Amino acid sequence: NRNGSGTGWLPDETPMYAWMRHKKNWNLMGHGTFFLRQNFQNLNNDYKRGGKQFDAPGWAMLMAQRKVKSNGLLMLRGMMTTDPITIGGSGYPLLFQSGEAYKGLPLVDRQHPHELISELGMGYTHRINQGFDISLYVGYPGEPSIGPTAFMHRTSSMNNPDAPLGHHWQDATHISFGVATLGIRYKKFKLESSRFTGREPNEHRFDFDRPKFDSYSYRLSFAPTKNWVMQASGAFLKSPEELDPDINVKRATASVIYSSSKTSTNAFTSALVWGLNKADHQEYSFLWEGNYQIKKVAVYSRLESVQKSNHELNIDLATEEIYTIQSFTLGSAYQLASWFKTDIALGIHITRNFIPNSLKIYYGPNPMSLEVFIRAMPKLFSTYN
Repeated sequence: NRNGSGTGWLPDETPMYAWMRHKKNWNLMGHGTFFLRQNFQNLNNDYKRGGKQFDAPGWAMLMAQRKVKSNGLLMLRGMMTTDPITIGGSGYPLLFQSGEAYKGLPLVDRQHPHELISELGMGYTHRINQGFDISLYVGYPGEPSIGPTAFMHRTSSMNNPDAPLGHHWQDATHISFGVATLGIRYKKFKLESSRFTGREPNEHRFDFDRPKFDSYSYRLSFAPTKNWVMQASGAFLKSPEELDPDINVKRATASVIYSSSKTSTNAFTSALVWGLNKADHQEYSFLWEGNYQIKKVAVYSRLESVQKSNHELNIDLATEEIYTIQSFTLGSAYQLASWFKTDIALGIHITRNFIPNSLKIYYGPNPMSLEVFIRAMPKLFSTYN
């Protein structure tokens, strides 16, 4: 249950929505999420920035583990997404989102699709004694030791098909073409350092970008109890954005993830994440999200505050301006049926954005968004084990 994305940790009490199987000496796990969605962005100001789209974001992962003699653990993991096919090269509309490019233009008010092959990773952990072990992780692509477990792997965001607005301040390195991470765990602490490729993936989502290993990161994680995981991390990213190749970024993050399962069908999970990017100027992001699962009903929420420049929002001004944008999402999902150890749920959420007056000329007053979706994902493992 502690395995998150890359080498990141989740609380030990995190609910596991996965297909599990044991075959000879191997433990096999498959999991993922697929949405069929109608998306309305800025529906109350449809003459301004925004847009609507019918699409189907989704991803799937397969992980295999086995012991190596008495003190070793080998892990193999592969992940893929249907985004390049079911969403398209320009991604999906998402107000105030920014990052990466398509056909030589920045993606603004849109979330970019992820790579068809999002991870091919291998890890090995060697136990020195009960409280001390050493680990090595390599990926092409993979995820370095920066930030919390990526949003699509956090149970607190499993019902929300949208990436956080602070994605590129917190966990956007989850797909890096070339990663090597060395980690040391002592009891409840883990210290890691990575070398990786700083450039974010290009718009060609079906290929493998060139590995450069020109960036580095470090992370300290702490799991004080089975319900909590905390981390603090920092990184230097060499030329992360294709359209701004001369700009390097220093990134810092901190997070707290909580999980509590009162029963097999009653669980609350949440994440508190802070991220900071520093280049020619400094910008922060803040996120809180939570998911409360009560039998067949889930209630989820996300609260964000993020700073973005006029350049990032593609607003042409004579001088640079930094905007603080807040966003609040509230939604619910209801389990309609279960087939072949897979849950089918119907969901809806609404988002209210809070923006400075200087942005209302572009977005209108009180921009709001609505999404309706059908979601398919594996059943909670304990319900059929």
